[in-house]
Amino acid sequence: MAVYKIFPEKSATLYSFYPALNTGLDEILELSTFESIESTNEVSRPVIKFSTSEISSVFTNLIKTSSFDVYLKAHLANASTIPLDYTIFCHPIAANWNQGTGRLGNVPQTTNGASWTFTNQSGSTKWTTGTFSSGITGSYSGSNFGGGTWYTASAYESTQSFTFNTEKDIELKVTNAVSASYTNVIFNYGFILKHSSSLEFTTASKFETKYFSATTHTIYPPSLEFRWNDSSYITGSLVVITSSYCVPALNNNKGEYQQDSVQRFRVAVRDIYPSVTFRTTLSFANQKALPSSSYWSIKDLDTEEIIVDYDTSYTRISCDPSSNYFDVHMNGLEPERYYKILLKSIITNGETVVFDNNYIFKVIR
Repeated sequence: MAVYKIFPEKSATLYSFYPALNTGLDEILELSTFESIESTNEVSRPVIKFSTSEISSVFTNLIKTSSFDVYLKAHLANASTIPLDYTIFCHPIAANWNQGTGRLGNVPQTTNGASWTFTNQSGSTKWTTGTFSSGITGSYSGSNFGGGTWYTASAYESTQSFTFNTEKDIELKVTNAVSASYTNVIFNYGFILKHSSSLEFTTASKFETKYFSATTHTIYPPSLEFRWNDSSYITGSLVVITSSYCVPALNNNKGEYQQDSVQRFRVAVRDIYPSVTFRTTLSFANQKALPSSSYWSIKDLDTEEIIVDYDTSYTRISCDPSSNYFDVHMNGLEPERYYKILLKSIITNGETVVFDNNYIFKVIR
């Protein structure tokens, strides 16, 4: 029932056509294959790194179970001439690199950080292009050596396939790579994204996909999203609802939360039409419980985008003898924005009901 995000400490795009160009301050990461002004086949590969200390903090202080997953997420900014079907690849980087302060459009070029040829300042350390250490490789085209180095173990490789009808946002499962870096099996130098070798440096397809970077001024920076299941379902004397004729309410919603806080939302459930009985207590005061197959989701109130989607493992609503509940880590939400919580339950009769009762809150700095 937990979703926790951290954001990159640096990112850049490596362009084969501009071997020494640094793009560390660009708001866009480009994952493309293109034909240059000199009619050569070229590619671009994004590199993204997340803080080692932040990753360690999540494992040390938050995740208390062996059941978890980690996803690398990036939001599409623009795309053109994309094929019907394609696959992207993600690998943990095998060498340290410097973000730099360059941009794609700088004239003259800024060369003080990672580029296609160099891991650092132009003229200094180059990406390894031969005699790789065990379990590490890289790739290049023709005489244009460079383009990053990465760990080759299949367990660390992540892929995402896209079809004509699928969204083009990136959501790559990188659990094994992140776990290996946390346990010091590999170094945490971040991730590199690339197309398949059948598309890179060929005439097979020319297309561009651009994603928001770590330095974007939008609400869509890349993120490393940790998901784990620590839900508990103990109803005590609470009666579980058996129909959609009920009203769940977030009675402890304060409306505003600091961006580094964790809020436990309590869900009070009552019948819409309580049965007529002779009693000395108010019938509406008798709480019930949502079924164990109940989940929460968060939507951005302005854009209508789903920020945290329903998940049968990681957004499952818990229950104790007092009421249903779930925890939200506010750090994964952009501050100074309004959000809406949606609840979904699968009733015992097979009916699925979504409760959208304007459970709204704001994250503040």
